[in-house]
Amino acid sequence: MDTAFTVNRIAFRPRERGIHSATEGRLHWATVESTRPYFRHHYRVPLAVQYPVMFSDAETIAEGRVMNLTVFGCAIECTCVAPQRTTLRVRLILPDQVQSLPVEEAEVRWVQGNRMGLQFHKVERAADFRLHGFVWDRMVERLRTITQEGISIS
Repeated sequence: MDTAFTVNRIAFRPRERGIHSATEGRLHWATVESTRPYFRHHYRVPLAVQYPVMFSDAETIAEGRVMNLTVFGCAIECTCVAPQRTTLRVRLILPDQVQSLPVEEAEVRWVQGNRMGLQFHKVERAADFRLHGFVWDRMVERLRTITQEGISIS
């Protein structure tokens, strides 16, 4: 069921592009990115700082940097990309805690040069709560930046 909800006077409306911000009793339109409309079903966090990531399969252990992150997956930049449809174990090194965030099973969905996109399939419950909280906090930070700078308000 898709229902709107409000956080700090910001209205989130599923299935509508962008974000509605209530200011002085009026509703303004702000797209998530100023260059294009946002068509995703879930929010992708563009990271101002790329965080380290470690990943492995049965034959390889490698490192990279997380370029963007959702609760369902991430994009990684690395020197050793895995082939599409490979199953990996992943450890995200996020700044919110000392311990890495483990993803028990992630699938390589796409590869472009030295980047690959992962879809998370198995995440422990505690790690999943932490991941949701981390993404939510970054989303709120991004939303505040957009509304404070007045980006794409029309």
